[in-house]
Amino acid sequence: MAVSSPADLVFLNGEVLTVDDDFSVAEALATRGGQIVAVGKASDVQDFIGLQTRVVDLAGRALLPGINDSHLHGCALGASLPPLEVDVSYPAVASIEEVKAVLLEKASTLSPGDPIVGNGWDLGYLEECKNDPSRLPTRWDLDEVTGNNPVYLQDFSRHVAWVNSAWLQLAGLTGEEEAPPGGVIGRNDDGMTGLFYEGAQELVQRVLPDLDADRRHAAINATLAWLREMGITSYTEPGLGPGGTALMGGAMSDLVLDTYTEMAREGELTARVNVLWLPCSMTGSAAEVAANLVETRLPADVDPRVLRVIGAKIFADGIPPNKTAWMSDEYVGGGHGSLCVHGHTETERELELTQMLRLVHDAGLQAGVHVTGDAGIDAVVEGFTQAAESGKRWDARHYVIHGDFLSPTSM
Repeated sequence: MAVSSPADLVFLNGEVLTVDDDFSVAEALATRGGQIVAVGKASDVQDFIGLQTRVVDLAGRALLPGINDSHLHGCALGASLPPLEVDVSYPAVASIEEVKAVLLEKASTLSPGDPIVGNGWDLGYLEECKNDPSRLPTRWDLDEVTGNNPVYLQDFSRHVAWVNSAWLQLAGLTGEEEAPPGGVIGRNDDGMTGLFYEGAQELVQRVLPDLDADRRHAAINATLAWLREMGITSYTEPGLGPGGTALMGGAMSDLVLDTYTEMAREGELTARVNVLWLPCSMTGSAAEVAANLVETRLPADVDPRVLRVIGAKIFADGIPPNKTAWMSDEYVGGGHGSLCVHGHTETERELELTQMLRLVHDAGLQAGVHVTGDAGIDAVVEGFTQAAESGKRWDARHYVIHGDFLSPTSM
């Protein structure tokens, strides 16, 4: 018997991986309005085929569930794509000279003083730096081709920014500024080199072009289009909130969550989005967490199957390539990195981090903690343990994000 509302799309004659409790494999599937309405044998979906139904013959091929990306800065990705930003990523750009060539071409299309913002360079792939590990990119490299055009280039990891002298002037930096706790400013005998690591990026990010509502909307749509091509149907935005105002050009701010909320209401989100609330910056404190760990539930008219806040994001340290991950063993060239939260000593920073995690825990949220060094991970795990021992809840399931290096203590 034909159904009153035919399906929009029907797949036949394939191996449909259902991922149900038994991981059963069906041969046909029907959807309507973006939801599955029937799955099973061909006979189970036959009645859902109408005159306007698109029927796809899988011819024995497999039909997979949509892929989930557990860590995707969706707005930042879209904002970093041309034409919003210049692409200086590997393999298209594999040397400092090639970066300069891209910037020279871009500058030729602009008026003096117009800023150039780019994204994607990778220290590990820049030819000059591979040949000589002591050779790092500098502002003077960029000055050679950009003249009066301020240049801001975010690296692929989003943990170091490379700017030219005009950008330093635009940001009002004199060269005497000190890095915030956990941040690093590149310097040599000639002054600031133009590299700003971790929380120190805030000094140069504060003059990035405003990521207004239209650009936020365009950026998210660009990412959604890219995800559709990849078969990714859900993802986690790992950090949106007041702590992200100065991160990734504003692509991690609470305003981005407002844009997601509007798009969810209008039915524009073509992927399901989970969000980690970001109560504090990369150089955060317990006081900042306490002030910003406010009500994180979305309005009642937003479908939680499409958009929801699932926990809170905390930054604990940096990343190994920048030597800002907190490591037990010394880096080549010296230093161990450190925790990036407030505190003058590692002991003070460990106590601060533990308090930050306890606040998230007691608020009933799951904590996702960016941490990469083995000493940093040990400190985070200890913070998780102390929070759990409070006895207030046993459903936390806090987790580390990235977790590059593990010590025997945390395994």
